[in-house]
Amino acid sequence: MIQESEQKEPRKPEEPTVSSSRWRLSLVWLVPIVAALIALSLLVHAWMSAGPQIIIHFERATGLEAGKTLVKYKDVAVGTVTGIALSEDHSHVIATVDLNKSVADFARSDTRFWVVRPRIGASGVSGIDTLLSGAYIGVDAGKSDEPCREFTGLETPPTVINGMSGKAFVLHTDDLGSLDIGSPVYFRRIQVGQVASYRLDDDGKGVTLQVFVSSPNDRFVSKSSRFWNASGLDLSFGADGIKLDTQSMATVIAGGIAFATPDDSAPMAEENSRFILAKDQQSAMAYQNETPEYVRMRFDQAMRGLNVNAPVEFRGTNIGRVTSVFVDYDPVKRRFPVVVDAVVYPQRLGHIHDKVAHKRGDKQRQPVLFVRDMVAQGLRAQARVGNLLTGQLYIAFDFIPNAPKAELDVNARPLIMPTVGGEMNKLQEQVASIIGKVDKIPFESISSRLDDDLSELNRTLKQVNEKVLPEAQGAMAEAKRTFRSASGTLSEDSQLQQNLNQTLQELQKSARSLRTLTDMLGRHPEVLIRGRAKSAPLPGSRDDTSVTPSPSETKEAKP
Repeated sequence: MIQESEQKEPRKPEEPTVSSSRWRLSLVWLVPIVAALIALSLLVHAWMSAGPQIIIHFERATGLEAGKTLVKYKDVAVGTVTGIALSEDHSHVIATVDLNKSVADFARSDTRFWVVRPRIGASGVSGIDTLLSGAYIGVDAGKSDEPCREFTGLETPPTVINGMSGKAFVLHTDDLGSLDIGSPVYFRRIQVGQVASYRLDDDGKGVTLQVFVSSPNDRFVSKSSRFWNASGLDLSFGADGIKLDTQSMATVIAGGIAFATPDDSAPMAEENSRFILAKDQQSAMAYQNETPEYVRMRFDQAMRGLNVNAPVEFRGTNIGRVTSVFVDYDPVKRRFPVVVDAVVYPQRLGHIHDKVAHKRGDKQRQPVLFVRDMVAQGLRAQARVGNLLTGQLYIAFDFIPNAPKAELDVNARPLIMPTVGGEMNKLQEQVASIIGKVDKIPFESISSRLDDDLSELNRTLKQVNEKVLPEAQGAMAEAKRTFRSASGTLSEDSQLQQNLNQTLQELQKSARSLRTLTDMLGRHPEVLIRGRAKSAPLPGSRDDTSVTPSPSETKEAKP
C-alpha cells in the first residue's frame, strides 16, 4: 500500500489566486473623487451665480455683523455682508458685501447704500421692524452706466428713492430755519412732497434745498408758483383782531414748506426748476421779478427800535425793507447821524408806476425821475413807531407839509433820500418844551404867597367865628321870635283876622254895586240926564231880564 502510494506522481503546488488590483483601487477612491467632482461643480456653480463684490464705507458699524447682515432692496435679500474692518486711518469702517448675480447692475456709480436701523427724528419714526429682524443695508438702485465697486454709505435714509414718480425742484433761501430732510411740502394744506436734501451755498450767503413733489401733484407746480416757509406759528395782530395761521401740527414741530400757484394759466414747471423760498406767505404772494432800487437815508435822531428787515412803506403799502443801520460821523456839523440803507421796489406802486412809464420814454430811469418829482413836492422819509408796546420803528415815505426844500440827485448810487424828524422825536421835543415851561413857573414864590393868603384867610375865619357868628345867631333868634308873633296875630281865631274878613266882604259888596251901576249906565246912559223911570227895573234886579247875572251873583243866589 505504501509502495503504491509512493509510486504515484507527486502533486504540483497550487498557484495562489490573485485578484485584480485595478478594481480594488477604483472602489476605494470612488467616494473622494465623487466628492471632489461635487465640490468642483458647486464651485463652478457658485462662481457662475456669484454677483459682484463691493466695498461700502460707513461712519460706524452699528448693527452690522459679518455673515449675518443682509442687503435688501424692496425687502428682498440681494446680498450679504461678508466682512467688516476698520480703515487704515481708523476714521471709519469698511464693509465688504457680496451681491447676488441677479442684481449685478446695482454696482453703479449713483447707487446709494445706508444702514436701516430704528431711528427717531423730527420727521417721524422709522426702522421699527429691525428691532426683531436686526439691522440691514438698504439699497437705492442707480441709473448710471458707469460701473463702480466702492461706495460711501449714507448716514440717514434718503427720502426720495429712484423710480418714484414725481419731480424735484430747487429752492433757495437765506437760512434753513427749522427745516430738515423729510420736512413735508404742502399744497392747499395737503402734503404732496417732502424735502429731499439741502446744502450751504458755495459763497455761504444762503441755503439751497431740493424738494420732491410726488406725482400726480407735481402738475400743480408751475412757473408762477410761490414757495414759502410754513414752519411754526404765524401770529399777527391786525385791525380785525389776532390771526393764528399754520399748516399742521407737524410743521409746528418739524417745519414744512407750502406753495401756491396764483396764475392757473402758467405752464408747468420743468424738472429741477429753481424758485425762491420766502419767509412767509405774505412775502411769497406779494411780488416777484422786481427791479430793486437802493436808497440811503441819514437821520439826526436816535433810531433805537429800527431793525434790519423793518418795512419801508408808502401810504401804508409795503414797498421795500431796511437792509442796514449804522452810525456815521459828520465832521462839518460834528454830529453822529444814523445812516439807514434800504431796498425799495417801485413796481409795487402798481398802476401809478404804469402811468409814469407811459409818460416817460426811458424805462430804466423813469422810477428815479418819478421819485425826484415827488421829492420836489414834499416827499420825505420819516421814522415812525410801528408798535407802541415794543417800540419798533419802520420807515415811511410820505408827503410832509411845509417840509424844507430838497433835491434828489438822480445820478447818485444809492439814492440819497431827504428825511425829516420822526414822530417820537417831535413828541419828545414837545414834552421837553412843556417840561421847560413848567420849570419856569415860580413855584417857590407862589407857595410863599399861597401860605400868606392862607394865613390871612385863617385869621379872617377866626374873626368870623368869634364876632360875626354870635351876632348872626342873635339876629336869627330875634327874627324867629318876630315870625312867631306875626303868625299868632294872623291866626284865624284872632280879632284882627275877623276884622279883615268883614272888611273884605264890604269891599266885595261895594264892588258889586259899582259894577251894577256901570252896567246900567252902559245900557241907559240917558239916566244921567233924565233920571231913572219909576217903572224901569234896577239893573241886576230880579225884574230886569236884560241883564245876565254874573257867575259870582249866580253862586251867591244859590241857597
